[in-house]
Amino acid sequence: MAADQAAVSAVAAISAVMDWRSSPDARAAAFAYLESIKSGDVRALVSTSFLLVQKDQASEIRLHGFKMLQHLVRFRWEELNVAERNEFANLTVNLISEVVGPHEEWALKSQTAALVAEVVRREGVSLWNTLFPSIVSLSNSGPIEAELVAMILRWLPEDITVHNEDLEGDRRRTLLRGLTESLSQILPLLYSLLEKHFVAALSAHTNQQMELAKQHVGTITAVLNAVNAYAEWAPVTDIAKYGLIHGCGSLLSYSDFRLHACEFFKVICQRKRPADVAILEYDAAMSNIFQLLMKISQDFLVRSRMQPSAIDESEYEFAMCICETMVALGSSNMQCILADGARTLHFLQQMLEYYQHYRISLHFQSLLFWLVVLREPAKAKSVAHVSSDTPTSGNSASTGGSSTEKEKKGVSTLITDEIYSTILDVTFKRMLKRSTSASSGLLELWSEELEGKSDFSNYRAKLLDLIKVIASQRPSIAATSVIQRINAIFGDANQATKSPQDLDAMEGAHLGLEAVVSSIFDGSVDYAKTDQETKFQIHRIFEGFNWL
Repeated sequence: MAADQAAVSAVAAISAVMDWRSSPDARAAAFAYLESIKSGDVRALVSTSFLLVQKDQASEIRLHGFKMLQHLVRFRWEELNVAERNEFANLTVNLISEVVGPHEEWALKSQTAALVAEVVRREGVSLWNTLFPSIVSLSNSGPIEAELVAMILRWLPEDITVHNEDLEGDRRRTLLRGLTESLSQILPLLYSLLEKHFVAALSAHTNQQMELAKQHVGTITAVLNAVNAYAEWAPVTDIAKYGLIHGCGSLLSYSDFRLHACEFFKVICQRKRPADVAILEYDAAMSNIFQLLMKISQDFLVRSRMQPSAIDESEYEFAMCICETMVALGSSNMQCILADGARTLHFLQQMLEYYQHYRISLHFQSLLFWLVVLREPAKAKSVAHVSSDTPTSGNSASTGGSSTEKEKKGVSTLITDEIYSTILDVTFKRMLKRSTSASSGLLELWSEELEGKSDFSNYRAKLLDLIKVIASQRPSIAATSVIQRINAIFGDANQATKSPQDLDAMEGAHLGLEAVVSSIFDGSVDYAKTDQETKFQIHRIFEGFNWL
């Protein structure tokens, strides 16, 4: 009876807090009452909260009840004895049946799943092993139940993927160890759910069962969200072993799922090969991802060249995600395809095409890639100097000498003079900012509306950095390119007036020239050690050039 009365009072307090017509004093008093429940007797908190989440309550009341239960599990779990914790866990699992209706709100499903996962995280892997058979059984009941299971799986590693200051290191390590041991259960379940509901969604769509198809699509999306949570930390070799790379790769061609699937690959591609992993298996998994991404990327680039008007914004959004993923993969895991020179060159050609692309968002992502890759030779020299006095690792024999040598040389050996020239040509042309005085029909120039790209001065600084890096490696090519750009801008030297657009272009060319000259003559290149033929070429290029 006391619990019922407390629940009635709590409902009134929640309603007062959420009602914009409540006075500030009434809202403050209601909030204080709810806080007193959370900090009061823990058993009263349990009974009151479970009454708040019952199906006959309004949605906002139920959501608040779930938040109170999650607070209890996270901060006051130790105050319950073993028998009470077991009863709490059983009651929590039973709540699943309350939210599996086809018209239940997604937020309530998510909060139920989050609560179940929170209890499992607190009780540890032993509870998960007890629950797992019933979880599998529930996932076989239908698409809505499977969606809820996917949500639970998604929330399980939350304390691993999101830093939580309230979770001490020992508990995080224990959770990571327990979930790692459970991957042989979790990852196959995720793959089977992905496969099963994808086939079911296609079948339902073919049979014009649109509502059922929508439910299966929701399940697939929930599974992809769960898969992404494991992609951040689960061993890449396990993710590949249980088919998730293949499964997510198959979804890249479907508009309903491609962004979620691409996010999965982007997360994995940002990781680097750990020292304690089977190198051949890891590289094979990453090589497989390379092939999947390059195929999708090639399809987009061909369409972008042949039918640019047929590509809508959603496809550009997907292409942006693919490009970001390829940049991450090329920046962190290039060693996985260096053994195949033809494939590596094909990859470089694709990244060059993104750099040349009309869309600045695609160009900008590729810019980040080229900055990393072209800085590699200088880094490789310092590494080589250090490693020359270091004994060879015992692993080199098992990984293959030729592969190791190619990793040491890096991708720079495959970058041709033509690639350098093309990069410089695009870089000089993009030194402009879109405005009333500067526009281009061939390129989408920088604008302040670009999100997440900082500002134009930082963007231009990156372009100048790229010019300097190339000038330090290929001084003759850089000198030739900047002079050609200047000549193209000035045209007729006797022209009396210049348009504002010309002045903007001149400013960009001036900055480019300064970057090239400083890199060649001010220390970025050891000019004293440059061969005489190269010196002669550089002097011939700059000979008689005195317009500044």
